[in-house]
Amino acid sequence: MIGHQLMKRFACLGLTLAFCVVGPSALAQQVLRVTTIPEEAATEQVRKFGPITKYLERTVGMKVEFVPVNDYPAAVEALVNKQVELVWFGGFTHVQAQIRSGGKIIAIAQREEDDNKFRSVFITQKDSGITKLSDLKGKEFSFGSQSSTSGHFMPRFNLLKAGVDPDKDFKRVAYSGAHDATIASVVSGRVAAASLDITVWRKFVSEKKVDTNKVDVFFTTPPFFNYNWSVHADMPVALREKISKALLALDMNTPEGKEILTLNRASRYVATKNENYKQFEEAGRMMGLIK
Repeated sequence: MIGHQLMKRFACLGLTLAFCVVGPSALAQQVLRVTTIPEEAATEQVRKFGPITKYLERTVGMKVEFVPVNDYPAAVEALVNKQVELVWFGGFTHVQAQIRSGGKIIAIAQREEDDNKFRSVFITQKDSGITKLSDLKGKEFSFGSQSSTSGHFMPRFNLLKAGVDPDKDFKRVAYSGAHDATIASVVSGRVAAASLDITVWRKFVSEKKVDTNKVDVFFTTPPFFNYNWSVHADMPVALREKISKALLALDMNTPEGKEILTLNRASRYVATKNENYKQFEEAGRMMGLIK
């Protein structure tokens, strides 16, 4: 009798241990974790990506969680280490993730606006006397995050092409960490000029959060590919295809689609490929930003 009871206890213990080892892993597979590079304040990121999280939950057919991160490198590491399954990257962070993962990151969708049409802008106060990139020499300047494509990578590339070396020619270089903070640094006069994402700038102008009679754009870069949704190559192909299909199906002519696309400053999503972002690796190595 005692032996029978002990056997039952060991059996129950075995089931408990099996749940502890297998349960969380199995559970994790039923949750799609999503994050984004923090291009704006945390509250804005949650507001912007809340509706798309709910949409994916319904269309993909599994629980979806938005997992905010503190900075751009954290978004890269989260996908590389498979702590999340889907990330909104900039072109440069996509390439950083590719390199860190040994080529295991797949870009699946981008906004139509990012299809070699995206631009960065340089802003300054109207009375600063700055009208061209060479006027920035000797001035205090702010980029966004060091890993930002539109807030640092492409602006630096264009400065170097114009004969301006930020590390040698600027009085001081700051990194704001996010595009909204970049705008604030120029408005407040903490720096003479700064660079940022053109779509964030347009949003601030349209929402009357910045007075263009006082602060405005003085230089716009040539177009380039930029943001994309990326997944890890280890994601099951069927799930990847479900996510891609859901993103590409978003339509401005439906209330849900209009809300999601407007929040993401997009007209629609289109398919993309890793080759579109190869240019960032080549330019990054040239500028010493990728070793």
